[in-house]
Amino acid sequence: MKYIKLGIFLVCFGSMVAQEVPLLSKQEAVADMLEGNFGIAVARNNVTISENNKNVLNSGFLPSLTGNAGANYNLEDQTATFQDGTTREVVDAETTRYNASLNLNYTLFDGLGRWYDYKRLKEEYDLSELQARQTIETTMLQLFTVYFEVARLTENVAVLEETFQNTKRRLTRAGYAFEYGQVNKLEVLNAEVDIVTDSINLMNARQQLTNAKRDLNVVTNSALDRRFTVDTTIVFTNPLVLETFLQTADTNNVRLLQARQNITISDYNYKASKSIFLPSVGLTGSYGWNEGNFPATNFLASSTSTGFSAGVSLSWNLFDGGGGITAVKNAKIQISNRELEQRRLVLEVKRDIANAQGNYENRLAIYRLQEQNVVTARNNFERSNERYKLGQITSLELRQSQINLLNAQTNKNLAKYEAKLAELELLQLTGQLLNIEL
Repeated sequence: MKYIKLGIFLVCFGSMVAQEVPLLSKQEAVADMLEGNFGIAVARNNVTISENNKNVLNSGFLPSLTGNAGANYNLEDQTATFQDGTTREVVDAETTRYNASLNLNYTLFDGLGRWYDYKRLKEEYDLSELQARQTIETTMLQLFTVYFEVARLTENVAVLEETFQNTKRRLTRAGYAFEYGQVNKLEVLNAEVDIVTDSINLMNARQQLTNAKRDLNVVTNSALDRRFTVDTTIVFTNPLVLETFLQTADTNNVRLLQARQNITISDYNYKASKSIFLPSVGLTGSYGWNEGNFPATNFLASSTSTGFSAGVSLSWNLFDGGGGITAVKNAKIQISNRELEQRRLVLEVKRDIANAQGNYENRLAIYRLQEQNVVTARNNFERSNERYKLGQITSLELRQSQINLLNAQTNKNLAKYEAKLAELELLQLTGQLLNIEL
C-alpha cells in the first residue's frame, strides 16, 4: 500500500510542477522558427548569394581597370660594334627600366551573351526566393507536426489525470466500504491495481510530453530546457475559402512555380549560348609612363615617355571546332527537358492535391465522429458510476466504461490534430500555407 501512496504522491507532485508556465502560441512558435531555425537561415543566405550574383557588379557590363608597374635591372659586360667599325667594351654595364600604366578594357558587344546571362541571374534570384519559401513551408509543417504532438499529449495528460482522479476516488470509496463491511477485499484490490496502472500511464504520458517539448525547442532553436504550454485550440479553414485556394493551386504551388522558373532560366541559357555566332567588339585604353637608363653602348643614355593610347578590337570566332554549336544544341534540349519536367510535376501536384483533399475530408469526418463518441462514452461512464455507487454493477464493469471513455477521448485528440495537419498539408500544396491565420 505504501508503494501505491508513493505513486499517487509522484503523480500529484508532477501535476503541481506543471503549473505556472508561459503559453507558447502558434504565432510565437512560427516567429521563433523563422528567427532561429538553421535550415531557414541557410536558405536565406542562399537568397543573399543570389542577390549578390544578380548585381550589376557581376553582370559583365562594367569596364575593367587594371594598374601595372614594374622595374628591371640588368648588369652585364657589353661589346658594341658601330657602323664605322669601331668597338667599345663596357664592363658591368647597368641598364634600368621602369614602367607604370593604367589599362582600361570595355566590351561594347559580345553577341548579347552577357545580356542574357544578366537576365538569367535575375531569374535565378527569383528561383532562390522560391526555394527559400519551400524550405520555410516544409519547416513550418515540421513545426506544426511537433507543436500539435505537444498539444495532443497535453490533452492526453489532462485526460489521464481525470482518469487517475476518478480511480483515486473509487479506491477511497472502496476502502471505506470494505471497512464497514459493505464490499469484500477484492473491490479494494481491483481499485489498487487500476490506480497503479493509471499512475504509470500518466507518468509515461508526462515523459512523452517533456520529450515532445524538447523536439519543439530544437525546431525553433530554443533552449532545450525552456518550459512552456501550447495552445490546444484548433480552428479549421472555412470550406469556401479552401475551395478558392484549390482553384488557384496551379498558379501558387511552389514546385510548379520553380518548374516555370527553371524553364525561363534554361531559355536564357540557350539565348546566351547563341552569342558565339556573333562578333565581339571591345575598347581598350591606357595611360602609361616608361623610363629607361642605358650604358654607353646604347644609342640613348636615358629615355622617358608618358601618354595615352586607345584602340578598338573586333573578334569573331568563325569556327571553334564545333564545341559552340554542340553547346547551343544541348541548351535547346535542356529547355525541352525542363518543359517535360513541368508537365510531370503538374500531374504529380494534381494527384497530391486530390489525395491531400481526400485525406483531409476523411480525417475531418473521423474527428466529428470521435467528438460524438466522447459524448456517448462520457454519458455511459457517468451512468455506470452512479450504478456502481448503488451496487448495481461490479468494479470491472465500471472500469471498462472508464477505459472506453479514456480511449474515446485520446482518439478524439489524435483525430483532431491529424485533421488539422492534413489541412496544413493541403494548404501547402495550394501555395497558401504562409498566407493563412493560425
